[in-house]
Amino acid sequence: MSALQITVTPADGLIDEPRRIVASGAEPGEIIEITAQTQRSGVTWQAHASFRAGANGRIDLTTDEALEGSYTGIDGMGLVWSQSPVNSQSRELFNSPVTDALITTISARGKGCTQPPAVATLTQRVAGEGVTRREAREDGLVGTLYLPAGVGPFPAVMILNGSGGGINEHRAALYASRGYAAFALAYFKAPGLSDYISNTPLEYFQKGMQWLRKTVQPKNDFVAINGQSRGGELVLLLGATYPKEVNAVIAYVPSAYVHSGQNACDPKIGREGPTWLLDGKPLRHWWEGNRTASWKPFDEGPAPHRHDRAMRTALQDPEAIAKARIPVENINGPVVLLSGTDDGSWPSDVFSKTVHDKLAEVKHPHDVQWLNYEDAGHSILFPYVPTTQHVYAHPVSGMVSTSGGNNKDNARADAESWPAVLRFLQNAVEAHAKR
Repeated sequence: MSALQITVTPADGLIDEPRRIVASGAEPGEIIEITAQTQRSGVTWQAHASFRAGANGRIDLTTDEALEGSYTGIDGMGLVWSQSPVNSQSRELFNSPVTDALITTISARGKGCTQPPAVATLTQRVAGEGVTRREAREDGLVGTLYLPAGVGPFPAVMILNGSGGGINEHRAALYASRGYAAFALAYFKAPGLSDYISNTPLEYFQKGMQWLRKTVQPKNDFVAINGQSRGGELVLLLGATYPKEVNAVIAYVPSAYVHSGQNACDPKIGREGPTWLLDGKPLRHWWEGNRTASWKPFDEGPAPHRHDRAMRTALQDPEAIAKARIPVENINGPVVLLSGTDDGSWPSDVFSKTVHDKLAEVKHPHDVQWLNYEDAGHSILFPYVPTTQHVYAHPVSGMVSTSGGNNKDNARADAESWPAVLRFLQNAVEAHAKR
């Protein structure tokens, strides 16, 4: 019997690059078990699947079906996105620092075989060769700047996290790897900042954009803003508030409305207290004066708790939420919205439709895209990361809930959304250069 072999092509590359995993040397029709194991911040994540070798003794994961295991069906990167942490509840997908590559060991052996497995290595990087990292601790700002290789100038993107707070370095590093000066700006739950989202001034983000422009002098003065979840709400709000300073908006699973502190609130203020301040005054949010809003469907609903159940009660008072609507018609640039139809955190598809419809109503003069992923949840990230950890304790409130979706459809949303965002951004850069 010929020796089993396994190859990964390319073996080493950026995390958003699909790979071709091929096992060869099996007996025709033999069942081969393939396992993928990755260390992520010291925690072992693992997935496995069984395949039947073809008449040529080969298995190609891009064309051959996984019969059973952590995923089924045909998916060339299924052994990555279907990974789960071993004996851990970890949700940390990246290493620390994020510039440390993720190294996955792929092993293959015949079912029931006692011989050593065939082994190959798959290396995923969020920072490409020549990308540089610089911490920013100036003018009260807390963030990290990633710059592409080369001399520039480069178009710029400012990246904002959601209700988990912190600094979204992995997305900034990947943006820099794709040619953008990327500034991941924290606004709470980071050294020197509040532990909570409550009472955050919008002027802080204006200062962040001004610092980014001054520091990197972006190509054609182009600055886009990218936000996830509460950050998605925030980038729409910033685009509407500072239209002369925001050249494009990338809103992942956003809201069309201003929200209260919710799960990231300061307990002394409460989850119905204000989140955003402008000129020192709280912006009206949709829990204020809302006659139908109730937390009970979330607090007392069946496990896993879904935050969107509470959000939907507020939607039943259109008069109240209209007063909290973000005036997206003021945005002076292209907008892309990304949402999932099974978002467990809030109805990002409903919110995105509201934004999309308003921009259509006012005949927004710039590109508007809405990418709505069927059966996907709240955690739309970028390609080829595990999508298995839906139920989690919120990093601020500790409330346990589900972000919704399912492993396969979340992975599809990840794989399809990122190249679409890069195309959107490139088109925005080109359109801005012609203005």
